[in-house]
Amino acid sequence: MRTIAIMNRVLKELFRDKRTLALMFLAPILVMLLMSVIFNTNSTTDVNVGTVAVTQKLNQEMGSIKHVNVKTYATKRAAKKALANEKIDAIIKKNGNNYSLTYANTDSTKTAAVKLAFKNGLTATSISQLKSALKKSTTGMVKLQAQLQAMQKQQVAAKAPTNATAAAVAAKQATATKATATNNSTKSTSQTTPKITNHYVYGDKDTGYFAKMLPILMGFFVFFFVFLISGMALLKERTTGTLDRLLATPVKRSAIVFGYMLSYGILAVVQTIVIVLVTVWLLGMEVVGNMVSVVVVNLLLALVALAFGILLSTFANSEFQMMQFIPLVVIPQVFFSGIIPLDSMADWVKDISYIIPLKYSGDAVSDIIMRGTSIFNEGGNLLVLLAFLVVLTVLNVVGLKRYRKV
Repeated sequence: MRTIAIMNRVLKELFRDKRTLALMFLAPILVMLLMSVIFNTNSTTDVNVGTVAVTQKLNQEMGSIKHVNVKTYATKRAAKKALANEKIDAIIKKNGNNYSLTYANTDSTKTAAVKLAFKNGLTATSISQLKSALKKSTTGMVKLQAQLQAMQKQQVAAKAPTNATAAAVAAKQATATKATATNNSTKSTSQTTPKITNHYVYGDKDTGYFAKMLPILMGFFVFFFVFLISGMALLKERTTGTLDRLLATPVKRSAIVFGYMLSYGILAVVQTIVIVLVTVWLLGMEVVGNMVSVVVVNLLLALVALAFGILLSTFANSEFQMMQFIPLVVIPQVFFSGIIPLDSMADWVKDISYIIPLKYSGDAVSDIIMRGTSIFNEGGNLLVLLAFLVVLTVLNVVGLKRYRKV
């Protein structure tokens, strides 16, 4: 009976907590719907290929492949510029009978798609050339057979041994010519087998999709743990009465917010540096750009997560409620940060990503790590993160009005 009594008491407390009940049932449904939208609308990857001195036939064959766009360039320099500006994913240049392929390789799925498209296009072109050569050879053989038949008719009409001898000689010459034509056709086909050389701007042929995910995952773990620790810590301050006693003093609300942000910010700085260094050195991630720039971007993201965690902690009455914000706040960061390609998604799905802080840090860090972009060229992403930080900090100051009006 005592067990039943305890069970009844716990259930009554749960039913009184409407927010907890709502998060328990609505959060999983929202996450599942979000996953359904993302994975059902993102089934293909579009690739852009730049070609230099490539035959029109090969360009047409590759362009006819679904989700492959071919752009021609007059020089390799122009193609490299387009590759650096992310307008194309790979360059195909023909040198004589050989081909040189250069991949951005920031996304292994696009690299594999380009390789497959080039292989299929080259095969189709070779088959077309073989058909053309075979057609010419067949036409030549028909002509030779016609000439041979004409000479044989002349032999029958003349009934002369000299003519028979000449016809026999002509037949031998025709057979030799036929064999020579066949040999030349086979030889020309074997000589057209090209040599293909692959080059990679980032990584090598063994670079997988995890290399694309790693810069974003690094930011995600920075965001997640700073968000969780800061939110839990301030919630504890409030539930134990420490924040109430602090609010009873003449200290301004803005000073309280800045004080908490600076104190937890120091821990966030140390945590961010540790996560970045471990990701780069322990996991062996190749960094093309400046390592300090990677740390700076992740530090800015950590401050955004810090302000976000403090803000949501003001709406939670217990650690359990704080944990329930994770499916609503943290999980969408993963889906819309760029780990799952957004290229082929619906426009309204892409629009959701613009309110996700991790998207901007992920784009900036990926550019620095994989393309060697300077941090000064990432001003747009950094300004958006700063805007998030300012807005969340202001909301934190306003949010403390719930506990003190001045």
